Amino acid sequence: MKFWVFTHSDQPLEYWLEDYQQRFDAWQAGGVEGIIVGRMHFKQDDGSIISSYPVDVKLYADHGVEPPEQGPRDLEKEQKLQAMMDDAAARGWKIMTFGTGRGGVVGLQELIDHYPQVEGVIIDGPGENHYELAFHHGGELLEIREAEDDHIYAEMGVDFARMHRGIEHLRQALCRLTPQRVRYLAEGGLFSVLNLIDLDEDGLYWLRMRQERSRRSWIEAREMVDQVSRKIELGGIPRTAAFSGLTGQDYEQMAGYFDYILPKHYYWHRGFDGLYGTVARWVQTLGEWNPSLREEDAFAVVKALFGIELPGVQTLFDLEAGFPDEFFDRIVFDETRRAIEAAGVDKVLCWVSTARDPHAGDAMPARDLIGILRASEAAGLQRFVFHPERMGASEWKVLSTMCGEPWSEDPNGYWPSGTQKPDSFSGGRKKPPR
Repeated sequence: MKFWVFTHSDQPLEYWLEDYQQRFDAWQAGGVEGIIVGRMHFKQDDGSIISSYPVDVKLYADHGVEPPEQGPRDLEKEQKLQAMMDDAAARGWKIMTFGTGRGGVVGLQELIDHYPQVEGVIIDGPGENHYELAFHHGGELLEIREAEDDHIYAEMGVDFARMHRGIEHLRQALCRLTPQRVRYLAEGGLFSVLNLIDLDEDGLYWLRMRQERSRRSWIEAREMVDQVSRKIELGGIPRTAAFSGLTGQDYEQMAGYFDYILPKHYYWHRGFDGLYGTVARWVQTLGEWNPSLREEDAFAVVKALFGIELPGVQTLFDLEAGFPDEFFDRIVFDETRRAIEAAGVDKVLCWVSTARDPHAGDAMPARDLIGILRASEAAGLQRFVFHPERMGASEWKVLSTMCGEPWSEDPNGYWPSGTQKPDSFSGGRKKPPR
Protein backbone atom coordinates (compact mmCIF):
# COMPACT_ATOMS: atom_id res chain seq x y z
CA MET A 1 0.00 0.00 0.00
CA LYS A 2 0.91 3.65 -0.48
CA PHE A 3 -0.28 6.45 1.74
CA TRP A 4 -0.85 10.16 2.17
CA VAL A 5 0.12 12.17 5.25
CA PHE A 6 -2.12 14.69 6.97
CA THR A 7 -0.39 17.78 8.34
CA HIS A 8 -2.84 18.04 11.17
CA SER A 9 -5.37 20.88 11.34
CA ASP A 10 -4.53 21.80 14.95
CA GLN A 11 -0.80 21.77 14.28
CA PRO A 12 0.41 25.22 13.16
CA LEU A 13 1.57 25.09 9.56
CA GLU A 14 4.92 26.59 10.47
CA TYR A 15 5.78 23.35 12.26
CA TRP A 16 6.04 21.70 8.82
CA LEU A 17 8.01 24.48 7.14
CA GLU A 18 11.36 23.81 8.77
CA ASP A 19 13.46 21.09 7.12
CA TYR A 20 10.55 20.09 4.91
CA GLN A 21 12.88 18.85 2.17
CA GLN A 22 14.57 16.32 4.45
CA ARG A 23 11.18 15.28 5.82
CA PHE A 24 9.71 14.92 2.33
CA ASP A 25 12.71 12.90 1.12
CA ALA A 26 12.19 10.46 3.98
CA TRP A 27 8.45 10.35 3.49
CA GLN A 28 8.81 9.68 -0.23
CA ALA A 29 11.23 6.83 0.40
CA GLY A 30 8.81 5.46 2.99
CA GLY A 31 5.91 5.27 0.57
CA VAL A 32 4.17 8.64 0.80
CA GLU A 33 2.52 9.78 -2.42
CA GLY A 34 0.31 12.62 -1.20
CA ILE A 35 -0.26 15.18 1.54
CA ILE A 36 -3.32 16.85 3.01
CA VAL A 37 -2.35 20.33 4.19
CA GLY A 38 -4.30 22.42 6.62
CA ARG A 39 -5.90 24.23 7.98
CA MET A 40 -4.36 27.08 6.00
CA HIS A 41 -3.26 29.39 8.78
CA PHE A 42 -0.24 30.29 10.86
CA LYS A 43 0.05 30.65 14.61
CA GLN A 44 1.85 33.74 15.85
CA ASP A 45 4.08 33.96 18.90
CA ASP A 46 1.24 35.54 20.90
CA GLY A 47 -1.03 32.58 20.10
CA SER A 48 -3.13 34.43 17.54
CA ILE A 49 -4.12 32.78 14.26
CA ILE A 50 -3.57 34.47 10.90
CA SER A 51 -4.32 33.31 7.38
CA SER A 52 -1.56 31.87 5.22
CA TYR A 53 -2.70 33.91 2.18
CA PRO A 54 -4.17 37.37 1.55
CA VAL A 55 -7.76 38.33 0.89
CA ASP A 56 -8.42 38.71 -2.85
CA VAL A 57 -10.60 41.82 -2.71
CA LYS A 58 -11.14 41.93 -6.48
CA LEU A 59 -12.35 38.34 -6.57
CA TYR A 60 -14.98 39.05 -3.93
CA ALA A 61 -16.04 42.23 -5.75
CA ASP A 62 -16.35 40.35 -9.06
CA HIS A 63 -18.76 37.96 -7.35
CA GLY A 64 -20.67 40.68 -5.58
CA VAL A 65 -19.63 39.40 -2.16
CA GLU A 66 -18.39 41.51 0.73
CA PRO A 67 -14.76 40.53 1.37
CA PRO A 68 -13.55 39.64 4.84
CA GLU A 69 -11.22 42.07 6.53
CA GLN A 70 -7.56 41.65 5.66
CA GLY A 71 -5.76 40.66 8.84
CA PRO A 72 -2.05 40.69 9.58
CA ARG A 73 0.26 38.67 7.34
CA ASP A 74 3.59 36.90 7.66
CA LEU A 75 5.24 37.13 4.25
CA GLU A 76 8.24 35.02 5.20
CA LYS A 77 6.07 32.11 6.28
CA GLU A 78 3.87 32.50 3.21
CA GLN A 79 6.92 32.19 0.96
CA LYS A 80 8.13 29.12 2.83
CA LEU A 81 4.72 27.49 2.54
CA GLN A 82 4.59 28.13 -1.20
CA ALA A 83 8.07 26.59 -1.52
CA MET A 84 6.96 23.56 0.46
CA MET A 85 3.87 23.13 -1.72
CA ASP A 86 6.01 23.47 -4.86
CA ASP A 87 8.38 20.82 -3.56
CA ALA A 88 5.53 18.39 -2.91
CA ALA A 89 4.05 19.07 -6.36
CA ALA A 90 7.43 18.49 -8.03
CA ARG A 91 7.49 15.02 -6.45
CA GLY A 92 4.21 14.20 -8.19
CA TRP A 93 2.33 13.98 -4.89
CA LYS A 94 -1.39 14.46 -4.64
CA ILE A 95 -1.96 17.72 -2.72
CA MET A 96 -5.26 18.44 -1.00
CA THR A 97 -6.25 20.88 1.72
CA PHE A 98 -8.18 20.20 4.90
CA GLY A 99 -11.13 22.57 4.54
CA THR A 100 -12.29 24.92 1.81
CA GLY A 101 -10.54 28.14 2.74
CA ARG A 102 -12.73 31.01 3.89
CA GLY A 103 -15.85 29.17 2.83
CA GLY A 104 -18.30 29.21 -0.07
CA VAL A 105 -17.51 29.24 -3.76
CA VAL A 106 -15.58 32.52 -3.57
CA GLY A 107 -13.53 31.38 -0.59
CA LEU A 108 -12.62 28.13 -2.35
CA GLN A 109 -11.77 29.96 -5.58
CA GLU A 110 -9.54 32.31 -3.61
CA LEU A 111 -7.76 29.33 -2.01
CA ILE A 112 -7.04 27.47 -5.23
CA ASP A 113 -6.01 30.68 -7.02
CA HIS A 114 -3.37 31.33 -4.38
CA TYR A 115 -2.28 27.68 -4.22
CA PRO A 116 -2.28 26.30 -7.78
CA GLN A 117 -0.63 23.14 -6.42
CA VAL A 118 -3.90 22.13 -4.71
CA GLU A 119 -5.85 19.40 -6.49
CA GLY A 120 -8.69 18.92 -4.04
CA VAL A 121 -10.25 19.64 -0.66
CA ILE A 122 -11.21 17.41 2.24
CA ILE A 123 -14.28 17.99 4.43
CA ASP A 124 -14.35 16.41 7.87
CA GLY A 125 -17.58 14.62 8.78
CA PRO A 126 -19.76 15.98 5.96
CA GLY A 127 -23.40 15.84 7.01
CA GLU A 128 -22.52 13.86 10.10
CA ASN A 129 -25.21 13.40 12.73
CA HIS A 130 -24.24 12.66 16.30
CA TYR A 131 -24.10 8.97 17.26
CA GLU A 132 -22.95 8.95 20.89
CA LEU A 133 -25.73 7.95 23.27
CA ALA A 134 -23.94 9.72 26.12
CA PHE A 135 -23.38 13.46 26.07
CA HIS A 136 -19.88 13.45 24.62
CA HIS A 137 -17.77 15.68 22.40
CA GLY A 138 -20.31 18.47 22.58
CA GLY A 139 -23.50 16.58 21.83
CA GLU A 140 -25.58 13.46 22.12
CA LEU A 141 -27.70 11.28 19.87
CA LEU A 142 -31.14 12.09 21.30
CA GLU A 143 -31.28 15.82 20.70
CA ILE A 144 -31.59 18.47 18.01
CA ARG A 145 -28.80 20.96 18.59
CA GLU A 146 -30.19 24.44 18.03
CA ALA A 147 -26.88 26.15 17.28
CA GLU A 148 -25.91 23.67 14.55
CA ASP A 149 -28.97 21.83 13.26
CA ASP A 150 -32.08 23.85 13.96
CA HIS A 151 -31.71 26.22 11.01
CA ILE A 152 -30.83 23.37 8.64
CA TYR A 153 -33.94 21.43 9.55
CA ALA A 154 -35.99 24.63 9.34
CA GLU A 155 -34.83 25.14 5.74
CA MET A 156 -35.87 21.54 5.03
CA GLY A 157 -39.36 22.29 6.34
CA VAL A 158 -39.37 19.42 8.81
CA ASP A 159 -42.07 18.76 11.37
CA PHE A 160 -40.15 19.61 14.55
CA ALA A 161 -42.89 18.39 16.86
CA ARG A 162 -42.84 15.00 15.19
CA MET A 163 -39.05 14.79 15.36
CA HIS A 164 -39.06 15.61 19.06
CA ARG A 165 -41.76 13.01 19.67
CA GLY A 166 -39.64 10.43 17.88
CA ILE A 167 -36.57 11.32 19.94
CA GLU A 168 -38.44 11.15 23.23
CA HIS A 169 -40.13 7.86 22.31
CA LEU A 170 -36.79 6.26 21.51
CA ARG A 171 -35.27 7.61 24.73
CA GLN A 172 -38.08 6.06 26.76
CA ALA A 173 -37.68 2.77 24.91
CA LEU A 174 -33.97 2.68 25.68
CA CYS A 175 -34.72 3.39 29.33
CA ARG A 176 -37.03 0.40 29.82
CA LEU A 177 -34.78 -2.42 28.74
CA THR A 178 -34.74 -5.52 30.92
CA PRO A 179 -32.43 -8.54 30.87
CA GLN A 180 -35.34 -10.73 29.78
CA ARG A 181 -36.30 -8.39 26.94
CA VAL A 182 -32.70 -8.06 25.72
CA ARG A 183 -32.02 -11.79 25.84
CA TYR A 184 -35.25 -12.50 23.99
CA LEU A 185 -35.01 -9.85 21.23
CA ALA A 186 -31.39 -8.76 20.75
CA GLU A 187 -30.38 -11.90 18.84
CA GLY A 188 -33.60 -12.16 16.85
CA GLY A 189 -32.69 -10.18 13.74
CA LEU A 190 -34.11 -6.97 12.26
CA PHE A 191 -37.75 -7.29 13.26
CA SER A 192 -36.98 -8.37 16.78
CA VAL A 193 -34.52 -5.50 17.17
CA LEU A 194 -37.20 -3.05 16.01
CA ASN A 195 -39.36 -4.39 18.82
CA LEU A 196 -36.45 -4.15 21.25
CA ILE A 197 -36.11 -0.40 20.72
CA ASP A 198 -39.84 0.05 19.97
CA LEU A 199 -39.12 2.17 16.89
CA ASP A 200 -42.34 3.97 15.95
CA GLU A 201 -43.36 6.14 12.99
CA ASP A 202 -42.13 9.34 14.64
CA GLY A 203 -38.76 7.80 15.42
CA LEU A 204 -38.44 6.59 11.84
CA TYR A 205 -39.33 10.08 10.60
CA TRP A 206 -36.54 11.55 12.76
CA LEU A 207 -34.03 9.07 11.32
CA ARG A 208 -35.17 9.83 7.76
CA MET A 209 -34.76 13.57 8.29
CA ARG A 210 -31.26 13.02 9.63
CA GLN A 211 -30.40 11.14 6.45
CA GLU A 212 -31.85 13.89 4.30
CA ARG A 213 -29.91 16.52 6.23
CA SER A 214 -26.72 14.60 5.44
CA ARG A 215 -27.55 14.29 1.76
CA ARG A 216 -28.25 17.99 1.41
CA SER A 217 -24.86 18.88 2.85
CA TRP A 218 -23.19 16.63 0.26
CA ILE A 219 -25.11 18.34 -2.55
CA GLU A 220 -23.97 21.76 -1.32
CA ALA A 221 -20.35 20.62 -1.14
CA ARG A 222 -20.44 19.10 -4.62
CA GLU A 223 -22.06 22.20 -6.12
CA MET A 224 -19.42 24.40 -4.49
CA VAL A 225 -16.40 22.55 -5.92
CA ASP A 226 -18.05 22.25 -9.32
CA GLN A 227 -18.46 26.03 -9.60
CA VAL A 228 -14.80 26.99 -9.30
CA SER A 229 -12.65 27.69 -12.34
CA ARG A 230 -10.77 24.38 -12.50
CA LYS A 231 -11.29 20.75 -11.60
CA ILE A 232 -11.11 20.27 -7.84
CA GLU A 233 -11.58 16.87 -6.23
CA LEU A 234 -13.74 16.49 -3.14
CA GLY A 235 -13.11 14.15 -0.23
CA GLY A 236 -15.27 13.47 2.81
CA ILE A 237 -14.31 11.84 6.11
CA PRO A 238 -17.20 9.80 7.61
CA ARG A 239 -17.24 7.62 10.70
CA THR A 240 -16.43 3.96 10.24
CA ALA A 241 -19.03 1.87 8.42
CA ALA A 242 -20.56 0.34 11.56
CA PHE A 243 -21.77 3.78 12.70
CA SER A 244 -22.65 5.18 9.27
CA GLY A 245 -26.29 4.13 9.48
CA LEU A 246 -26.79 6.29 12.54
CA THR A 247 -24.66 9.24 11.39
CA GLY A 248 -26.60 9.38 8.12
CA GLN A 249 -23.44 8.87 6.07
CA ASP A 250 -24.46 6.12 3.68
CA TYR A 251 -21.24 5.31 1.80
CA GLU A 252 -23.05 4.20 -1.35
CA GLN A 253 -24.88 7.52 -1.55
CA MET A 254 -21.81 9.54 -0.58
CA ALA A 255 -19.86 8.01 -3.46
CA GLY A 256 -22.16 9.84 -5.87
CA TYR A 257 -21.00 13.22 -4.54
CA PHE A 258 -17.42 12.66 -3.41
CA ASP A 259 -14.28 11.71 -5.30
CA TYR A 260 -12.84 10.16 -2.15
CA ILE A 261 -14.44 8.53 0.88
CA LEU A 262 -12.04 8.47 3.85
CA PRO A 263 -13.56 6.29 6.62
CA LYS A 264 -12.08 6.95 10.03
CA HIS A 265 -10.09 3.89 11.06
CA TYR A 266 -10.27 5.08 14.68
CA TYR A 267 -10.35 2.21 17.15
CA TRP A 268 -8.87 3.50 20.43
CA HIS A 269 -10.47 3.52 23.86
CA ARG A 270 -11.50 6.71 25.65
CA GLY A 271 -10.96 10.16 24.16
CA PHE A 272 -13.38 10.77 21.32
CA ASP A 273 -14.17 9.16 17.96
CA GLY A 274 -12.55 5.78 18.78
CA LEU A 275 -14.63 2.62 18.30
CA TYR A 276 -13.69 1.04 21.64
CA GLY A 277 -14.52 4.27 23.45
CA THR A 278 -17.85 4.73 21.68
CA VAL A 279 -18.95 1.17 22.42
CA ALA A 280 -17.89 1.59 26.05
CA ARG A 281 -19.95 4.77 26.42
CA TRP A 282 -23.02 3.13 24.90
CA VAL A 283 -22.67 0.23 27.33
CA GLN A 284 -22.14 2.56 30.28
CA THR A 285 -25.11 4.74 29.37
CA LEU A 286 -27.46 1.82 28.79
CA GLY A 287 -26.39 0.47 32.18
CA GLU A 288 -27.09 3.81 33.87
CA TRP A 289 -30.53 4.00 32.26
CA ASN A 290 -31.34 0.34 32.98
CA PRO A 291 -29.72 -0.72 36.29
CA SER A 292 -31.02 -4.28 35.98
CA LEU A 293 -28.90 -4.95 32.87
CA ARG A 294 -25.61 -6.77 33.17
CA GLU A 295 -22.75 -5.38 31.11
CA GLU A 296 -23.06 -8.46 28.88
CA ASP A 297 -26.68 -7.47 28.17
CA ALA A 298 -25.69 -3.92 27.24
CA PHE A 299 -23.02 -5.26 24.88
CA ALA A 300 -25.73 -7.43 23.29
CA VAL A 301 -27.82 -4.31 22.63
CA VAL A 302 -24.83 -2.62 20.99
CA LYS A 303 -24.30 -5.69 18.81
CA ALA A 304 -27.96 -5.70 17.83
CA LEU A 305 -27.92 -2.01 16.86
CA PHE A 306 -24.51 -1.69 15.17
CA GLY A 307 -23.50 -5.24 14.30
CA ILE A 308 -20.36 -4.86 16.43
CA GLU A 309 -19.27 -7.86 18.49
CA LEU A 310 -15.83 -7.16 19.91
CA PRO A 311 -13.71 -10.33 20.10
CA GLY A 312 -12.86 -11.31 23.66
CA VAL A 313 -14.99 -8.54 25.16
CA GLN A 314 -17.93 -9.29 27.45
CA THR A 315 -17.40 -6.62 30.11
CA LEU A 316 -16.10 -3.07 30.19
CA PHE A 317 -12.96 -4.21 31.97
CA ASP A 318 -12.16 -6.49 29.02
CA LEU A 319 -11.59 -3.36 26.93
CA GLU A 320 -8.54 -2.53 29.05
CA ALA A 321 -6.73 -5.57 27.65
CA GLY A 322 -6.40 -3.90 24.27
CA PHE A 323 -6.89 -5.45 20.86
CA PRO A 324 -6.49 -9.17 20.22
CA ASP A 325 -5.43 -10.38 16.79
CA GLU A 326 -9.01 -11.40 16.09
CA PHE A 327 -10.11 -7.78 16.39
CA PHE A 328 -8.05 -6.84 13.34
CA ASP A 329 -8.91 -10.00 11.42
CA ARG A 330 -12.64 -9.51 11.98
CA ILE A 331 -13.56 -5.94 12.87
CA VAL A 332 -10.96 -3.94 10.92
CA PHE A 333 -11.15 -6.32 7.96
CA ASP A 334 -14.96 -6.11 7.83
CA GLU A 335 -15.09 -2.33 8.27
CA THR A 336 -12.61 -1.91 5.40
CA ARG A 337 -14.38 -4.42 3.19
CA ARG A 338 -17.77 -2.80 3.74
CA ALA A 339 -16.40 0.61 2.77
CA ILE A 340 -14.81 -0.73 -0.41
CA GLU A 341 -17.89 -2.65 -1.46
CA ALA A 342 -20.08 0.41 -0.91
CA ALA A 343 -17.94 3.13 -2.51
CA GLY A 344 -15.38 1.28 -4.67
CA VAL A 345 -11.70 0.65 -4.06
CA ASP A 346 -10.61 3.66 -6.16
CA LYS A 347 -12.52 6.06 -3.91
CA VAL A 348 -11.73 4.63 -0.48
CA LEU A 349 -8.70 5.79 1.51
CA CYS A 350 -9.07 4.84 5.14
CA TRP A 351 -8.05 7.60 7.56
CA VAL A 352 -5.67 5.90 9.99
CA SER A 353 -4.66 7.21 13.40
CA THR A 354 -3.55 5.65 16.67
CA ALA A 355 -5.13 8.14 19.12
CA ARG A 356 -3.22 10.57 21.36
CA ASP A 357 -3.60 14.23 20.42
CA PRO A 358 -5.93 15.62 19.25
CA HIS A 359 -8.39 12.84 20.07
CA ALA A 360 -7.27 12.28 23.67
CA GLY A 361 -7.66 8.52 23.31
CA ASP A 362 -5.52 5.77 24.78
CA ALA A 363 -2.43 5.50 22.58
CA MET A 364 -2.29 2.40 20.41
CA PRO A 365 1.18 0.77 20.07
CA ALA A 366 2.97 -0.10 16.85
CA ARG A 367 1.58 -3.64 17.04
CA ASP A 368 -1.93 -2.23 16.62
CA LEU A 369 -0.91 -0.07 13.66
CA ILE A 370 0.52 -3.18 12.01
CA GLY A 371 -2.74 -4.99 12.67
CA ILE A 372 -4.82 -2.18 11.16
CA LEU A 373 -2.70 -1.96 8.02
CA ARG A 374 -2.43 -5.71 7.43
CA ALA A 375 -6.16 -6.28 7.89
CA SER A 376 -7.02 -3.31 5.68
CA GLU A 377 -4.73 -4.51 2.92
CA ALA A 378 -6.15 -8.02 3.17
CA ALA A 379 -9.61 -6.52 2.70
CA GLY A 380 -8.47 -4.87 -0.53
CA LEU A 381 -7.44 -1.37 0.56
CA GLN A 382 -4.79 0.14 -1.72
CA ARG A 383 -4.18 3.56 -0.10
CA PHE A 384 -4.70 5.22 3.25
CA VAL A 385 -4.10 8.53 5.00
CA PHE A 386 -1.97 8.64 8.12
CA HIS A 387 -2.76 11.27 10.72
CA PRO A 388 0.67 11.84 12.28
CA GLU A 389 0.30 14.44 15.04
CA ARG A 390 4.03 14.46 15.71
CA MET A 391 4.61 10.94 14.45
CA GLY A 392 6.59 8.62 16.72
CA ALA A 393 9.60 6.52 15.72
CA SER A 394 7.74 3.22 16.05
CA GLU A 395 4.92 4.46 13.82
CA TRP A 396 7.30 5.66 11.14
CA LYS A 397 9.24 2.41 11.29
CA VAL A 398 6.03 0.48 10.68
CA LEU A 399 4.80 2.76 7.91
CA SER A 400 8.10 2.90 6.02
CA THR A 401 8.70 -0.84 6.32
CA MET A 402 5.22 -1.82 5.16
CA CYS A 403 4.86 0.80 2.42
CA GLY A 404 8.36 1.69 1.16
CA GLU A 405 11.99 1.57 2.21
CA PRO A 406 12.47 0.75 5.92
CA TRP A 407 13.67 3.74 7.93
CA SER A 408 17.35 3.50 8.89
CA GLU A 409 16.93 5.22 12.29
CA ASP A 410 19.90 7.49 11.64
CA PRO A 411 19.77 10.28 14.26
CA ASN A 412 21.76 12.50 11.88
CA GLY A 413 19.10 12.13 9.20
CA TYR A 414 15.31 12.34 9.33
CA TRP A 415 13.93 11.62 12.78
CA PRO A 416 10.19 11.68 13.63
CA SER A 417 9.59 14.47 16.12
CA GLY A 418 7.25 12.39 18.29
CA THR A 419 10.25 10.46 19.66
CA GLN A 420 13.39 11.96 21.14
CA LYS A 421 16.69 11.17 19.44
CA PRO A 422 19.02 8.69 21.21
CA ASP A 423 21.51 11.40 22.17
CA SER A 424 18.80 13.40 23.98
CA PHE A 425 19.63 11.54 27.20
CA SER A 426 23.38 12.16 27.22
CA GLY A 427 23.43 15.56 28.91
CA GLY A 428 24.73 17.25 25.77
CA ARG A 429 27.78 14.95 25.42
CA LYS A 430 28.57 13.45 22.06
CA LYS A 431 29.98 10.01 21.47
CA PRO A 432 33.79 10.26 21.87
CA PRO A 433 35.99 9.17 18.96
CA ARG A 434 37.55 5.71 19.20
